[in-house]
Parts: sequence; structure tokens; C-alpha cells
Amino acid sequence: MATVGKGLLKANGYEYLCRYAGLDNDGPLVLLLHGFPETSIIWEPLLSKLADLGYRAVAPNQRGYSDGARPEGLEPYSVGVLADDVIGFAEELGCDGKFYLVGHDWGGSVGWAVVNNYPERIQAYVGMSTPYTPAFMYAMMNDEDQKAKSFYIRDFQTPEVPEETMAKDDYAWLRNYWEGFKPEIIDDYLTVFSQKAARTATVNWYRAMFAVKNDFEYKPVELPVTYIWGNQDIALGRLGAEMTAQFMKGYYNFVEVDGGHWLMEFNEEEVSKIIIDHIQKFPME
Repeated sequence: MATVGKGLLKANGYEYLCRYAGLDNDGPLVLLLHGFPETSIIWEPLLSKLADLGYRAVAPNQRGYSDGARPEGLEPYSVGVLADDVIGFAEELGCDGKFYLVGHDWGGSVGWAVVNNYPERIQAYVGMSTPYTPAFMYAMMNDEDQKAKSFYIRDFQTPEVPEETMAKDDYAWLRNYWEGFKPEIIDDYLTVFSQKAARTATVNWYRAMFAVKNDFEYKPVELPVTYIWGNQDIALGRLGAEMTAQFMKGYYNFVEVDGGHWLMEFNEEEVSKIIIDHIQKFPME
């Protein structure tokens, strides 16, 4: 198995901690985007597998999660800015053409924005857990199940309180969500979430959802997409997951996994195979 390394990647004026494998390969680039409250460590098994297949695989700790990429305010955490970061990562890695993209949870939302705003740059996309944004927003506003699952998003709009709640009682709120994770993964997450500035920055992703108006509109997706959803997901319900198909106009593969939200922590082998199969189905010309 290929070794996973760690290093710093400069992009869009900031410095991001990245995990990577296969950078000496001559195959296509694959970028992997983590969600909340996680870090790029979730991708280590997949990074290694992709590198063994000849790909160049990179997973950044995204804006707010990296010490060198933590601006103040809400506008720097709007999904359009986060999508711009992804293009910045690719260009800093020497890729000015197409690459493969994978995103989970919030990384999935960022991935959908990249697919929407930069379709000419993406060869194929795998979204995990998070529905296509118009489908998710509809469900959050109209579906009772999704309204209930999204309670924390409403709570996160309050200043200061979420940051304090996460840290209280030795991070009990976070540890509840991380139940069953490997200790080394939790330790890595706490390198970020033990910092108040990091907690504020990561919660600002949620605050920016409503406080910052996007300067783009979501359109139908024509490039190849596989969307993976766990049918026991604690945060993302069935309506948005199934509605996503309405917006897919090209190749689309919806995979319902018998699992929950933490797909890379608990369903890694199954999910990694689905991701690799999708990437290999659409080779670079």
C-alpha cells in the first residue's frame, strides 16, 4: 500500500495542511474534500488505494480547518469561495485541466458547488451523504424529517454558543458524534477542534449559508456523478437524497448504503470501491 504523507499546500493566499499519496505518479489528480466535524484523515485509506492505482491523490484540511487558512468573518466561508479554493488546490498541484473530485458532508456541498461553477474542470464527481444543494435546501425547508435532522444548523446561527457547546465537558458534544471512531482519528480531529478560532471558523461555514448570498445559481448537472447516501444518516434524510436525481442530466448513479453518516469511518471498504469504480468508469481522454 502506498504511503500517505502530510505537507502544506499554498492556494488562494492561504496555507493548507494536506494529506497525499502518489504525487510522483503520472496519473490524473483526485481531490478529496472532508466534512464537519472531521479532517482530511478520513481519506487516508482511499488516498493509499488511489495511489496504488497510479493516481495523484490529495486531501486538504479545508479553509478554517488549517491553521494557515483561517480568515475572520463569514464571507470567506461562503460555498462559492470554498469552491474557488478547490480550483486553487488543483492549480497549485500543477493541474490546469480536468481532475476527479470526491466530497463528503460539507465537502460534498463544496464539491457540488465546484461541479456547478467549474464543470469544465471536473472529469467525474462522487458526492457522499450530502444531496445536491437545491434538493437539500428544498428538503430542509419542506420535509419534517429533514427539518428535525437539521436542528443543529439552526442552533449554529447563534454567536459564540456553538463554540462553547462543542468544548464543554471535554468536548462531550463532539465525542458523542465521534462515538466508535478510532482513537487516532479523534486525536487528529481534536488538533483542530480544541482551538476556539478553529471552532468559530468551521461553524462559520454554516452561518455563511444564510448570511452570505451566493453570486451564482445552481444548474442541472451534466457531468458524470455517483452519489452515495447512507440510509441511517443522522443528518441527511431520504427526500433530499432521492430528489438529487431530478437535477442530474448526465450519467448518474445513486448508491444507497446500509449505513449512517460516517461513511469513511464505518463503511470505508465498500465506499472506496464505489468511488474507485466511478473514477475508472470515466478515464481521462
